[in-house]
Amino acid sequence: MSTLAPARLRPRDVVRVGAVGLRTRPTRALLSALGIAIGIAAMIAVVGISASSRADLDRELAALGTNLLTVTPGKSIFGEDANLPLAAESMIERIGPVRSTSAVGAVGGASVYRTDRIPQAQTNGLATYAARIDLLDTVSAAVRSGVWLNEATAGYPAVVLGDAAARRLGIGHAGPDVSIVVGGEEFVVVGILAPVALAENLDSAAIMGWPVAQRLFGFDGHATTVYTRSDESQVEAVRAVLGPTANPEAPNEVDVSRPSDALTAQRAAGAAFTGLLLGLGAVALLVGGVGVANTMVISVLERRGEIGLRRSLGATRGQIRTQFLAESLLLSALGGIGGVLLGVVVTTGYAYYQGWPTTVPGWATAGGLAATVVIGGIAGLYPAIRAARLSPTEALATP
Repeated sequence: MSTLAPARLRPRDVVRVGAVGLRTRPTRALLSALGIAIGIAAMIAVVGISASSRADLDRELAALGTNLLTVTPGKSIFGEDANLPLAAESMIERIGPVRSTSAVGAVGGASVYRTDRIPQAQTNGLATYAARIDLLDTVSAAVRSGVWLNEATAGYPAVVLGDAAARRLGIGHAGPDVSIVVGGEEFVVVGILAPVALAENLDSAAIMGWPVAQRLFGFDGHATTVYTRSDESQVEAVRAVLGPTANPEAPNEVDVSRPSDALTAQRAAGAAFTGLLLGLGAVALLVGGVGVANTMVISVLERRGEIGLRRSLGATRGQIRTQFLAESLLLSALGGIGGVLLGVVVTTGYAYYQGWPTTVPGWATAGGLAATVVIGGIAGLYPAIRAARLSPTEALATP
């Protein structure tokens, strides 16, 4: 005598049966999925914004170049401020892989004021530099108003302001009718620089020619920063010999740095905040999972009659368990898909606002969807097991 076997649910039937609870209680399902969506969106947005920021940094460094090295005087063995030799620039130029060299020198006693009526104490924190004519190309700087110094203007009281210096002095454009006072002398503002990413000290400076600084202010000619551009493949080798070359008698009194490393570190400083925000996103995702579990438990309690009827018509415990587990997975998947879309929209909007390229790593979206499956499985496991344990008589007897 053959025994009757319960019909097997095909995958399509599992999805259809699992969606019954979502269709009959759409508001509750939407609110539960929203918890999952917020967590996934937070994680996608954090990863996407961080990746977009890194992509912008890579683009910026590609434009500026990572082969810029700076040489500055350090401290002597007695703790005093050291000086670079007058021949430091010419000696550095002899290094084979070095392609260009330029320098600036701090001009002491030459405070910068908008007019001669400004109190001496109100210097706005501006520095005064003498600069070589080829500085602009070496540091990848650009003039946003006016012109840069040339062989003619370098010997006259003409000055180029950094971006921050111009803003602090209230100067919006350069021209022959715009002047400032430097060290008690009137200088014409011939140019204003755009922000210089790899030489931020120039942003808050008034820059004049080397000859006029020597003539008017007794500038001693010692460079305080020497900028060099080298072959990309030889940067580290050049870096190793810059100190001994710039000051052979006291190489320990020379500091060599790579500005692009500082720029990278500045952006990387946000990694701790990224980790914190990812943690908050994980907490939001956990809260969303608890919401899904709560929804499924209530669903089991409210649908005891349905469970009893299905059991009495031949549904097995496994089929009941599969039904509620599928419902939980569908609910979480709904939140996961919505969260991924919301996270991509937030990332795109923020990147557009910042002028960054939009970058959302594929692993982030795949990981977000995988997280929803895990959350859905865990959240629906207990309610599914509880529903499967109900006997037909117990379930039908519940009012």
